[in-house]
Amino acid sequence: MKIYELIYQQLESDILLGNYPPETFLPSESQLAKHFEASRDTIRKALQQLTNHGYIKKVQGKGSLVLRREQLRFPVSGLTSYKELQNAYGYDSSTQVESLTKLIVKKELAEKTGFEENHEVWSVLRSRKIDGQKVILDWDLIALEFVKELDTEIAKDSLYAYFEKQLGLEISFAEKEITVDPVKTLDKLYLDLNEQDTHIVSVTSRVFLKNMRQFQYTESHHRLDKFKFHDFARRHQL
Repeated sequence: MKIYELIYQQLESDILLGNYPPETFLPSESQLAKHFEASRDTIRKALQQLTNHGYIKKVQGKGSLVLRREQLRFPVSGLTSYKELQNAYGYDSSTQVESLTKLIVKKELAEKTGFEENHEVWSVLRSRKIDGQKVILDWDLIALEFVKELDTEIAKDSLYAYFEKQLGLEISFAEKEITVDPVKTLDKLYLDLNEQDTHIVSVTSRVFLKNMRQFQYTESHHRLDKFKFHDFARRHQL
């Protein structure tokens, strides 16, 4: 292992242990060079590694600022809208509607989503910004059969509040799948990814009404470093 990699690991450990808290600056390059008995070029390489992995950012004229890396709790059980999670956990968050169109479901999309072929759906692409960074990308397909009208103002706020309170839809349950997938083109376009991000966490859901009819398909892509997914499980013997 190279010297700058060893220094990077030590600084990473110090940051994670809280020796260098978020919103504070690391010692200067010359101070670190003296501390580690290394050249400034070696220190710069170690600092670049910290930057690449999202631990610090360079601030002109001030040095290396330690970034906040708290992981946000995200439940996987239950059927909760993003707006409800935002209110419950107090996320400093905003939503941007990237696109809102109508689609006719073709064979390949039908096989992927569970909608019938030739079904007409709304396609809604939304990015979620938390603490100033776009870290979630949601793609929803919503059956036009149940939702006749939809606009960007509704999509920017809470779809479920609109579905349940204004349209009177009785949302019942969802089938969910969680995978770690390679970053896709849309993720690169709409998410604030770190340089080292090659994968995202994808939560795929097929959502059903009380009458057992599917009315929604969702793919929700989350940046790996920003979330931890949690559940409550009770033991049942089979």
